[in-house]
Amino acid sequence: MSTAVIRKLEALHPLPDEDKTLLHAVMGRGRTLKSGEDIVGEGDHTDTVHVIIEGHGYRYKTLPDGKRQIIGYLVPGDFCDLYGFLLDKMDHGMAARTPCQVAELSEDHVLMLTSRPALARALWWSELVNAAILREWLVNMGRRTPSARVAHILCELLVRLQVVGQATDDSFRLELSQAELGDTVGLTTVSVNRALQRLRGAGLIVSAGRGITIPDVDALKAFAEFDPSYLHFRQDREERP
Repeated sequence: MSTAVIRKLEALHPLPDEDKTLLHAVMGRGRTLKSGEDIVGEGDHTDTVHVIIEGHGYRYKTLPDGKRQIIGYLVPGDFCDLYGFLLDKMDHGMAARTPCQVAELSEDHVLMLTSRPALARALWWSELVNAAILREWLVNMGRRTPSARVAHILCELLVRLQVVGQATDDSFRLELSQAELGDTVGLTTVSVNRALQRLRGAGLIVSAGRGITIPDVDALKAFAEFDPSYLHFRQDREERP
């Protein structure tokens, strides 16, 4: 059950076998959440650290009028709230987008993991990447065209899902509705639909049901101005001159 977690952390920093064994031991099978069920509610206090083992989720904030802004995606291998036990209450919520298996770690588990130097560095990297993703999303919403916003999100999902073995070189399952994409990039459902139509019309994506295929990945990345370096995966760092 900890395979995705290990793949994600090793994409950031190499781990010795002892650390992988420890991760296997503390993750367990987790608990099952239904689609739409909160992992942690906005304003809740939690003593538990949640890790996505299977399925997809998202971070969100809700305005007083009920409008929602999605502020981050959660895919297998992601720690949802690594240091959430330090807070009096969560400043945002996290929910399951699909049926999920979520591991629950105690504060003692986290302190045990961070006492291991390689694991500590990998976990620090993962938190730095979360912050980098948020910065990139701010730029995406504020400065890119609607079609480029959607394209950028698709590029990010492709790379993140490839790392944990849930995407091919050019395709993945898009576990998001058009309304959820709109809540991510600050567009109406109609605008998201038009953006997807433009991407399809330009031959940049092919969609069938939940499946997204990208005929020319480099072309879509160029259109979206997508530079994966903000994800800080080792392969990208090692390939950089």
